[in-house]
This record gives sequence, structure tokens and C-alpha cells, in this order.
Amino acid sequence: MELKDLLGGKGANLAEMMSVLQLPVPHGFTISTDACRAYMHGGWPKALDDEMSRQVASLEKKMGRKLGDAHDPLLVSVRSGAKFSMPGMMDTVLNLGLNDKSVEGLARSTGNDRFAYDSYRRFISMYGRIVLGLDGDVFEHELEKAKSNANVQNDAEIPAEVLKQLCQVYKTAIAQQTGKPFPQDPTKQLRGAVEAVFRSWNGPRAIAYRVREKISHELGTAVNVQAMVFGNRDDNSGTGVGFTRNAATGEAKPYGDFLVNAQGEDVVAGIRNTEDLNALKRKFPEIHAELLGIFARLERHYKDMCDTEFTIEQGKLWMLQTRVGKRTGAAALKMAVDMVSPTGTGRSAWKISKNEAIMRVAADHLDQVLHPQFAKKIPALTKGLAASPGAAVGQVFFTADDAASAAQKGLDVILVRSETSPEDVHGMMIAKGILTSRGGLVSHAAVVARGWGTPAIVGADAVKIDGASFSVGDVVVREGDWLSLDGTSGEVMLGQFTLTASHNPGMV
Repeated sequence: MELKDLLGGKGANLAEMMSVLQLPVPHGFTISTDACRAYMHGGWPKALDDEMSRQVASLEKKMGRKLGDAHDPLLVSVRSGAKFSMPGMMDTVLNLGLNDKSVEGLARSTGNDRFAYDSYRRFISMYGRIVLGLDGDVFEHELEKAKSNANVQNDAEIPAEVLKQLCQVYKTAIAQQTGKPFPQDPTKQLRGAVEAVFRSWNGPRAIAYRVREKISHELGTAVNVQAMVFGNRDDNSGTGVGFTRNAATGEAKPYGDFLVNAQGEDVVAGIRNTEDLNALKRKFPEIHAELLGIFARLERHYKDMCDTEFTIEQGKLWMLQTRVGKRTGAAALKMAVDMVSPTGTGRSAWKISKNEAIMRVAADHLDQVLHPQFAKKIPALTKGLAASPGAAVGQVFFTADDAASAAQKGLDVILVRSETSPEDVHGMMIAKGILTSRGGLVSHAAVVARGWGTPAIVGADAVKIDGASFSVGDVVVREGDWLSLDGTSGEVMLGQFTLTASHNPGMV
């Protein structure tokens, strides 16, 4: 962890989990923040290609597979990792190393055509968006059309043949829009992905986030290249995000969301309704027990609440990330108090000092605890998951751009989306409250809102969005209408309700 400046938070924690804690972490290597800073000031560093080649060769030797091999290919993820956590604000590419030949090798070596072509269509769309700069709607529209043609409801049900055709459609779209075919050389794919992550450090959403969080623009990001493990392998596989204790309330009880037969972005993007850790226990009892044991070890090691990402590949658990988790003001206060007491959490193996506890409670946390509440409420229009506590009142807007424009005119804004993405950060930043119809407690909207103390409700699936309006049953809410959100209870109320000062008997 003393190398966090150089390795970034993600790279340092991966190294810590693998070497010190000896947790199940896939092999990989980290390109340092020095390389990113060199890129920012002078373009692609001359020595980086040779260094990457040596590290790839070492990784191939460890894994017993080669990148892009036509028979049994090694695939890697390419992920950002700055010194300070910036959830979703920079770019990630998964399944790198697939091409028209290696996808056939992956299908043969795994005996699973569906898995191979599902991985390939994900890679083509991510690479197209992140590295080549295409609009994501190009791929999303074709994916929805493929699901409709196959008469299925979610991605995991699309048959292999349809996925194979979808890959061709994606590649054709890329060729038409860029004038070049989709790159087949894994070495060029890797350089393109690493450079895209470097570029994303100075992307609009990353800059906006750093301004909000007062993070230096000069730090740069590390890049983590890691052997892929696959949560979308089959129904004995899955992926999830877990917190060692509740980031909304501070309760000393692990919580998280997961999906069967999925990859990591499916969970945080909110595009599929997730299941909780109780469901994980029912489906994978041994994995659940192992994960909770790891949670306890991480807390002992870091002496703080940790946020993790994990993947299950055919019944084996892999840890892909850990970091000290973002939390609400109420949670920060409760955790600080609990962690000072050796018996406060029931985990007496470790504790922190009173000085450490005080330093963990920032001014923003106290401000959140003193959030106003509703003076009175009426029966809710609908209810979702209470992702970030507090009360919010504002006028409804459906895009981040419209929300930002309305805020500039002095309006109070409630941002309503099917799910948020990092591209929405400028709208989320000015919103009084956030409502999404999809996603769970670890979705992008939930994590960012909690970190900023913005009241948020996610997964309100009765909310049906149609352009500049949404409906709940027979009730239609249009752009500009007033909405009141109770992020503590998850209740959504139509109209403009009066706020009153917080009543918090625990505060002096």
C-alpha cells in the first residue's frame, strides 16, 4: 500500500490481496501512474511497448495460454485505477484478446459456443465505444433487436447463433463508422485499450468528478492488465459487488448484489435486476461462506469498511478488487463509533483509535446527517430501493444535459433515469435527488449518490420511462413536474413537499 501513488488504489490493493493476504486474485500486471503522466505531457512513452511485451509474455507463461491464440486464448481485462477512488469515471475494457480466430478457439476449448460469442460481442462493443469512440447506442440498439428477434428478456438467454450474428453486425457498424475493420491483432488491441484508459483520465466526466472531490488533475491513473475470469461462463458462474458492512446505514452486516451468468459491468450498470447476498447463499452456499470469510479478513487488514468486486467462474471464487468503501454521513458516524469499541461490532480482533475515528468523519458527512426531512408525507406513488438517505424535492428531468441546463436556471432538479452511467455525472452532480427504474444498491447511481450525500432511490421498477415522461400505472409524470424523494425509505411521492430540519437525537 505504500506504493499507492505509483500503482494507483486498485493496483496497490490487488497486489496487497495477492501477496499479503493470499486471496484468490487472477494474475496480472500494473502500468504505473508515471506512464500516464508521461503520456499526458508527451504522448505515448517510447519504452512502454517493450515493457508491456515483456509483462504479457510473463503473464502468458503463468497462465499457460497466449493472448489471441487460435486454440486456447488468454484474455485480459484492462482497467483504470487512480490513487483515489473514482467509481465509473474512467474506462474499462474486458475480454481483450478475442478476434475472429481466437473466439473459435475459446468456443472449442470451453465446449461452449454461447459463452465464447457472448464474450466476443461484449468485447467488440466495449472496444468500439471506449477505444474507437463510437456511440454506445449503435450497439445497444442492435442488442435489443437481437433479444427481440430471439424472443428473450435478458442477455443471458440470447442463443449462440444469434450472438454470432450480433458480432458480425457490430463489426460491420465499426467498419462503416471508422472506415477501418475491427482490429484483429491482440497487441494493437492492448495498446489501444491502455491508451484509451490514459485518455479517460482527462475525459469530461473524470474531470468533473475530480473537481467535485477536490482531487488533483496531475495524479494520473495506473492501468491494470489482468487475466480474465468469467462470470458469464454458465449458470454455475456469476459476478457481484459486496461491502463488508452497510455503506448506507453503517450496520455491521455485509451486503451486496450479484448476478448469475454475467460480467461485472452488468451489476454496476443496473441493466439487469440483481439479487442480494441471501440469494447468493441459497445458490452458492460454499462461495457465500468463503466470501464472508474474506470480508472479515479484509476488514481486519484495512481496519475499515471495504468495497469489493468478485467473480464466480464455474464454482470458483475470484476477487477482482477491494478498496475502502464510500459511505453516507450516517454510516460514517456509526462505523467510526463502532470501530473504536472493541466489542461494538462483535469483531473484537481489531479496533481503531478515537483520533482515527474522528479523522474518518468529514464535514460533508456531518452535513449529510443533518439533511432535512419531510415535515409530513402522503402515500407513496411507488417505492424503490433506499440507496442514499435524505429527502429531496425538485422538478423532474430525464437527461443529464437537461438537468444541468435546468440547474443553471436556478431550478431544483430530480434526475430520473432508467439507470445512470458515468456519462451522466454532470447531471448527477447538480441533482437534489436521483431516481432510477433499474439497478440495485451497488449500481452506479447508488454508489455515486452515497459518496456525494445525494438522496437516491434505485430499482423502482414500476417507473416506466418514455422519452420526457414516466408513468406508474395510470399516473403520468412529465418533465418539469414536481417530485419528492425519501432516500431513507425508498418512497417516491408526487408533488412538492415541505422539508424540515433533521431530528437526530444522536447528534449533540
